[in-house]
Amino acid sequence: MDGYLHLAAGKTFEGKWAGKVPAAEIKGEIVFFTGMTGYQEVLTDPSYKGQIIVFTYPLIGNYGVNKNDAESKRPQVSGVIVYEVEAECFHYESEMPLPEYLNLWGIPLLSSVDTRDLVQQIREHGSMPAVMDSSPVREEGITLVPECKAGKVSTTVIQKYGKGSHHIVLYDFGYKKSILNLLRKEGCRVTVVPYQTDFETVKKLDPDGILLSNGPGDPKEMTGILPEIKKVIEYYPALGICLGHQIAALALGADTKKMLFGHRGANHPVLDRESGKVFMSSQNHSYVVDGCSLGGTGLSPRFVNSNDGTVEGLQHHALPLVTVQFHPEAHPGPTDSNYIFDEFIDIIKSTERKAVHYA
Repeated sequence: MDGYLHLAAGKTFEGKWAGKVPAAEIKGEIVFFTGMTGYQEVLTDPSYKGQIIVFTYPLIGNYGVNKNDAESKRPQVSGVIVYEVEAECFHYESEMPLPEYLNLWGIPLLSSVDTRDLVQQIREHGSMPAVMDSSPVREEGITLVPECKAGKVSTTVIQKYGKGSHHIVLYDFGYKKSILNLLRKEGCRVTVVPYQTDFETVKKLDPDGILLSNGPGDPKEMTGILPEIKKVIEYYPALGICLGHQIAALALGADTKKMLFGHRGANHPVLDRESGKVFMSSQNHSYVVDGCSLGGTGLSPRFVNSNDGTVEGLQHHALPLVTVQFHPEAHPGPTDSNYIFDEFIDIIKSTERKAVHYA
């Protein structure tokens, strides 16, 4: 059965429903991902909450879906757009085909779409509201209601994982399973806390370090928690990843801005100005820290995108803080930047706990 994708910019794309036809229209911000593989990790990454994802690689689904590669318990996207989807799967670990998996969760999948033209539209007009439905014509405009998406994906209770010599409090703005797994691999026990957790609650948990996780949405939706985050990162060694990086920057007085169509893929080159080396990174974000807003914050850009010069990570002149815009845990993507976790543990080891703020 025919399905349609309507863009807020005015253009409509025709395709075929691969699975159940949605009973109602599906709205979301439309974005694209350029990786050749890793679709299961992308679909289950909480950072994609509320978005319609376009896969640029022309064939998606050929190795199916397995029990190991999900980054959360369910797919987080609102809808999926592909050129061609494979209804069967060809991998020894596969448990079910991609269309069947999405059907289980009620996520619409539209195939046979001209994804090259669609991506060109997004690159020209930017990430924008879009609607998936079964009507070839749409008369009314398309708008999305602003909301705090992190609140939709964060845990509501404190959760504890693993054993180890270092205790990390992980702020859950929509964390990926791979982050938790890497911390445990580094010999950490991890306490996951809701995104609105205050400083006094964190102190009672007595951590050695703080990790501010990735997550969906505009970091300025989190303005209400910035005073508490500022207290936390001025008191403990901290690592911020993606949204966590942006929130840390806002808490210390910097600013963020939205990109035209963002960075989403597994091959984004990043320069580490400390080592002078360039590595490939996995990325997924619409917002960046404004490099012109760092004056007076104590922050300086340590990591820079080699393609467009945007800020990819920060360090502080006094605080034991490092932040990265990319995903050092990868999944999907290269593991070139896994060393960020080793650095974080080294910072914890070398930082003497103080009873007063570092700043």
